[in-house]
Order: sequence, then C-alpha cells, then structure tokens
Amino acid sequence: MKFHTKPTTFVGHVKIKVENIERSLQFYKEILGFDILEQAASTAKLTTDGKTSILSLQQPENVVPKQGKTTGLYHFALLLPTKTDLANIVVHLVEKGIRFGSSDHLVSEALYLNDPDGNQIEIYIDRDPSEWNWMGQEVDMAVDPLDFERLLTNIVPGKSWQGMPEKTVMGHIHLHVAELEKTEEFYVKGLGFDVVNRYGTQALFLSTGKYHHHIGVNTWNGVGAPKPPKNGVGLSFYTLVLPNEEALAEIVNNLKQIGAIVEEENNNVITYDPSGNQIVLVV
Repeated sequence: MKFHTKPTTFVGHVKIKVENIERSLQFYKEILGFDILEQAASTAKLTTDGKTSILSLQQPENVVPKQGKTTGLYHFALLLPTKTDLANIVVHLVEKGIRFGSSDHLVSEALYLNDPDGNQIEIYIDRDPSEWNWMGQEVDMAVDPLDFERLLTNIVPGKSWQGMPEKTVMGHIHLHVAELEKTEEFYVKGLGFDVVNRYGTQALFLSTGKYHHHIGVNTWNGVGAPKPPKNGVGLSFYTLVLPNEEALAEIVNNLKQIGAIVEEENNNVITYDPSGNQIVLVV
C-alpha cells in the first residue's frame, strides 16, 4: 500500500527506553522475531529485512521503571504484510504463553501486548482501503471484538510463524499527551497532518495521504499529565519520514511560526510536540 512510502509523510522508526537491554533483546528476538542490525553496550537497532531498522532500544544510565499517568508512549504499532502473518503470530503467542488483547477497528485488525517493561505494542494488518468508511474528512473506526475464528482460516498449512516478516513496517504511533488543542495545532499547522478521526473529546487520529492514522494522541492519562523522567522507560523519540528537502524546509518554517521548538543535531532536525514527545524529521 502507498501509506508508508513517499510522498506520504509517515512514521519510519521508533526508539524506546528499557530497563534491561539483554532482557528486552531476548523478548524482541524470541517472542517477536526481530533480528539485530547493530548492537552496543546499552543500545540496539532491530530489523526485519536485515538492511533497515524500524525499532531501536536504549537502556539509559540510572534507568527508572515506566511511570504511570504521564505523557509519552501509549503504543507503537507494527504493520504486518498479510492476514496469514497475523494469524501465524496469534498461534505463536499462544504457544509461547504470552498474554495479549485484540480488537477489530473496522479499518484494521489488531493485537496488543506489552514488552517486559510495560511498553505497549500493537501488531496489526490493514483491511483494504476500499473497505474503509469515510464520512466527509473522518474515517469510521471502532473497538469491536476480533473474529479469531475467521482470522485463523488464513493460516497456510506448513507455513508457521518464522519471525517478524521482512516487509513489516512501523504502521503508526499512539501517544499520551497533556491536552488536545495545542497538540492539534502542532500536528496540523506545524507538521501538516490531517485530523481523520475525533474519538470524543479525549483522542485525535491524524494522517497524511488519507491513511486511517499515522499518529494517535490521547489524554487518557489525564489532562495536564506531566512528562516522564528523561531516564524513564518509554519513548525516546520517533522519526517522521518526509517526501523531500522542500517539505522539510516548509515544515520547519511552519513549526517556528507556531512557536514550536526546532533544533538541529547531527544533521537531523528535531522538534517536540507540546507534551514533550520528541520527533526527528528525516528525508
């Protein structure tokens, strides 16, 4: 599908902080089936295709456990290529004794689980966009029960779970934020996203290119929720992949016009949403 390639702006990579890098690597390799692309003493880049990294781990100095009721990561979402892949990982997780939740969102079918530190992971497949129901500028999404019986009919005999599929991408990210008004201004006026769903008064879903969402934000940890500690488990940053240098220059200008922080570091452009979630802008 076209939603995670240029000229769409999409989430390319997520970096999370963990308490114990070796424990986390064991989980991400043995349970989720990632491979290690690069590894140092306290960091690791993970890959599904052996060439690019969509997820990386960091064990900060003096790390503290995940804090409740703060801004930061709600979940990152791994988009699998096929229904057979999702069916296979259901069987795999059951065989490994891993607890997980599930939901049918109308636009997608999803599983939810936590890593050893409580970082939530969504693993999902998209329904064909022709099945999505758009009402004006908003797409219809729900939290319905997942039909496992139907999903498991997609299992192909003799082809079990063999690790995270090569064509897995970072489908979206969902964040806890402190409020929605300034957050919407930042993502819409600053970064150029469209609001494609308003979930009551507590959550927004945003995308480019008419995707159901590349970014979700919510105030479910409370309006005015504080930032987590810098050395706390959770989100380090995520990257947004932009179409070209012209788009980057325009976004930097728009961010400055709304008073957002824009920094340059190691040839990267870094910004922060109003709740302190760090975003690296790349081309």
